[in-house]
Amino acid sequence: MTPFFDTSIEYLKGVGPQRAALLQKELKIFTYGDLIQHYPFRYEDRTRFYSIKEVREDMPFVQLRGTITTFETVGTSYKKRLVGHFKDETGTLELVWFQGIPWVLQKVKPGVPYVVFGKPSRYGKTFTIAHPEVEPESEKTTRGGWQAVYPLSEKLRARHIDSKFISRLQQEVLRAGKPHIREVLPDSIIRNHRFPGKQEAMVTIHFPETSEVLAAAQQRLKFEELFYLQLRLLKMKLVRVEKFKGQVFRDTAILTQFYNTHLPFPLTEAQKRVIREIYNDMKSGRQMNRLLQGDVGSGKTIVAFICMLLVIGGDAQAALMAPTEILAQQHFQNLQKYAAPMKVSIALLTGSTKRSARKEIHEQLESGQLKILIGTHALLEEEVKFNRLGLAIVDEQHRFGVAQRSKLWQKNTEIYPHVLVMTATPIPRTLAMTLYGDLDVSVIDELPKGRKPIKTTHQFDSHRLQVNAFLRSQIDAGRQVYIVYPLIEESEKLDLKHLMDGYESISRAFPDLAISILHGQMKTEAKDYEMARFQRGETKIMVATTVIEVGVDVPNASVMVIESAERFGLSQLHQLRGRVGRGAEQSYCILMTSYKLSAEARLRMNTMVKTNNGFEIAETDLELRGPGDLMGTQQSGLLDLLIADLGKDGKILSDAREEASALLEADPELVKPENSPIKAHLSSLRKSTVNWAKIS
Repeated sequence: MTPFFDTSIEYLKGVGPQRAALLQKELKIFTYGDLIQHYPFRYEDRTRFYSIKEVREDMPFVQLRGTITTFETVGTSYKKRLVGHFKDETGTLELVWFQGIPWVLQKVKPGVPYVVFGKPSRYGKTFTIAHPEVEPESEKTTRGGWQAVYPLSEKLRARHIDSKFISRLQQEVLRAGKPHIREVLPDSIIRNHRFPGKQEAMVTIHFPETSEVLAAAQQRLKFEELFYLQLRLLKMKLVRVEKFKGQVFRDTAILTQFYNTHLPFPLTEAQKRVIREIYNDMKSGRQMNRLLQGDVGSGKTIVAFICMLLVIGGDAQAALMAPTEILAQQHFQNLQKYAAPMKVSIALLTGSTKRSARKEIHEQLESGQLKILIGTHALLEEEVKFNRLGLAIVDEQHRFGVAQRSKLWQKNTEIYPHVLVMTATPIPRTLAMTLYGDLDVSVIDELPKGRKPIKTTHQFDSHRLQVNAFLRSQIDAGRQVYIVYPLIEESEKLDLKHLMDGYESISRAFPDLAISILHGQMKTEAKDYEMARFQRGETKIMVATTVIEVGVDVPNASVMVIESAERFGLSQLHQLRGRVGRGAEQSYCILMTSYKLSAEARLRMNTMVKTNNGFEIAETDLELRGPGDLMGTQQSGLLDLLIADLGKDGKILSDAREEASALLEADPELVKPENSPIKAHLSSLRKSTVNWAKIS
């Protein structure tokens, strides 16, 4: 027999096959369980009735009692509308309908007492409410004064499926289904957090009596959702720790030699802490699976090299995979400087590597002679065989697919290598706990000493001459400049200066200077040529798209100008700003926008001007946009959360993870009788579509 909440939605009273098909297509509601978890996104307080005399146009909505005296049809053709004159003892206003006029005339009768609900607007001296909700006062529902408003689509509204209709369905499914709602949280958690029971919470979330009971129900359901999310991630981590043994690396001789004699600059306390965390993993006998977060310029590369030395000291090899050739070359050049005095062999393998060099790399790698291999996707090719891979590092790992990443650590057949994934995109703690909840997380939250904070200003297009004068002064002082545009081709929809137009205007403003251009549609050789000219200082200005967001490191570049900055997300603006400030000189970031800015765009500009802290910026970004496109990848919709919001529910997430962790510590296999409902619920949860970054 089908469990109650797995019953198809078409069998619910008032639905049927046609409406079921609509609900499935528009809202992904297939079963009674989907319906009951289709939560309201806001609530309207209908406990208060106003008189017409009290109505003001700044009210979000009003609820009135009165009667319609007369109807009149005004206008013709598409301007035709129905006007109902509505009055109470204090005055009159107009109710207006532009659509469904025959239906209104059939259902709504003059002289009958009605309750009217809607948004008031003023036209001259008269107030109107367009497309109001009208309900006979005699039928006014008595189920509390708070009414749920549900997410809907235009198609559903056109077929008269509105919030009221969804509410009736919820009433129907709860009436029959309440006894089938099982408790899925342990008594101890319910007591400790003073949560309502599951049945009570599910009724309240759809039909709240007061704001207090609603808040308690929301808190409980958010906690439950995040608790099971964390429970699944932590169980995956437990399984991985138990299942995958790790190579043991304890020999620190070569690392100590580098540290004492060749370290080019003192490490920050944050870098030292992270190295200790990684060393503890590598000598534990368990496979390391660690995420290393560090803001732009925080010194992740030197940490990666020190970890590589630990592996080389244990007679194994290390690989670093980057998403682009520019970034792979950058890593190679930086690591080569550290490797040369240590006489550690290092090579670069990308799609551009010549066949003869490639053959030599393959041979040296397989014999164990080559110790460090840096590269792009080319590392994943079949013929790339390691003698003994001890450490696999993936940079900007969210740009690789799970299958691609796993190919790298399957290069070792007997025992997997240790895994370190790095990102320069600061990830808010709540998002890291969710996307990377099964990894250990290390954070470098301190910039190297001597780095001057980048000065960021917001300028409007009308200040172009002053900005150009400032750029000239910086170039005359021997510095270089980046100018970044959001589009390559002109767009009819977006009024943006595109790259080629920008290049021409910059050339006119600085006719005496050589200018580089860089964009994603250029061939690799052309990109490399332009990049090399800029790095050598032959060109003073680099006009580019966001292709320079990662992997371009020119310490002499001290100014970043971002055109149409309102078109970029906060995370991307911060990444672009990180391309400057890499030398000892004061660096600047100039955000250019038009005067027409939305409130959200203005907040983004203000946030960038106010702080250089990537984690603060990421938190603001999460609050503004939700967990969507925070890391340059389409994450929107991947986080399968029905009621919790990672931007606002960080505290609930922390509490949920703590409780899940404590539960698994006491009962890792969930075999205790009191945990059997949890185990059953855990196994009944659908396999999520989320990329949990499960990398073993």
